[in-house]
Amino acid sequence: MKAKLFLLGLLFIGFSTGVFAQATPTVNKRQKKQSKRIVHGVKNGELTKGETKQLIGQQVHINRTKRRAKADGNVTRKERREIHRKQRRANVNIYHKKHNLKQRH
Repeated sequence: MKAKLFLLGLLFIGFSTGVFAQATPTVNKRQKKQSKRIVHGVKNGELTKGETKQLIGQQVHINRTKRRAKADGNVTRKERREIHRKQRRANVNIYHKKHNLKQRH
């Protein structure tokens, strides 16, 4: 089961970095770090299956926001602010889910 989640995480990292290469560099770098933290949490058993699913869903949502922002060829200040806000929230969620006391199997 952990192997499947790990592979899912690796696929997600490849998807998130390749498709959005044209978005702002800071956003891409942060997205890559968050994806690596999720994969690391799965490998070390710090994240449960449900937690991993939630975190990956959040990353997919951020990617969707980035794609919409870039659709017209220009990322506005408001769109960038929204992406950063979502990434900050994801960062906090990753930390909390990796450091809670839930039983891992």
